[in-house]
Amino acid sequence: MKFLIGCAVWSYKGWLGDFYPKGTRNADFLKLYSRRFSAVEGNTTFYAVPNAETVKKWASETPENFSFCLKLPRAITHNGILQPYIPKALEFAEQMRPLGTRLAPMFLQLPPSYSPKLIDDLGLFLEAWQQTKLPLAVEVRHRDWYQEIDAIALNKLLENFNIGRVLLDSRPIYTGDNDPQLESERRKPKLPVQFTITSNFSLVRFISHPKLEMNQQFISEWVTQIQNWLQQNKEVYFFVHCPIEDYSPRNARHFYQNFYQKLREDGLYLPPLPWDEVEQEPNQLSLW
Repeated sequence: MKFLIGCAVWSYKGWLGDFYPKGTRNADFLKLYSRRFSAVEGNTTFYAVPNAETVKKWASETPENFSFCLKLPRAITHNGILQPYIPKALEFAEQMRPLGTRLAPMFLQLPPSYSPKLIDDLGLFLEAWQQTKLPLAVEVRHRDWYQEIDAIALNKLLENFNIGRVLLDSRPIYTGDNDPQLESERRKPKLPVQFTITSNFSLVRFISHPKLEMNQQFISEWVTQIQNWLQQNKEVYFFVHCPIEDYSPRNARHFYQNFYQKLREDGLYLPPLPWDEVEQEPNQLSLW
């Protein structure tokens, strides 16, 4: 079974003294992160494309079995239609290829303005992407994609090209009376969750609540769903966000521990979280 878990970023200074030992240099964040979690979403590439030297450095600092699920740059995905930016997308794929075995499914996050009316444009993009022979997932945010007729059309298109569908679950942060996004720069969309898998893998973005107890009902649901997918030989990449970024690693660890325990109870094996196998310095993880 291949189940990988992590956060959206690795370079967050607010984790110093907790997730990272106090005094850790920024340059060492990725090395330490990759020995605690098995994957990272890699939001950094959405804002800027790293140069060749940086990509090689990412590879040299991480274990061979670590996975980068990198987001295609917004300069490609957020300019209306996709077709004119196909060459840039193919170029981006080549720029990331030096990651080798660490290069996991990348994903195309489409803006809320990208509606089902543009499905032919999306089809042209996905057809061109086949040249890369690299796995890809698509995240849609326009609400019409979640209507039955358009959801069916999208899923069929993705299946035809063996493209994954990103599953965004923001339910935890919209549960309860207090909005944990009040201090956040960007609000996560409130969209239906459709437990759909269109490829040999699934990429899940779980927007967790800062209060662990607010996540539990959704964690239990995901644990059952993911177990079913793994037993079908699907790969699952699970990324935990939190509006208060300080809590993202804790919440991801909590999810993994729930999943680990459930599989053990069912007689199934899941390796311990790498984080749990790392020898910690005194007071290194005071948050936990």
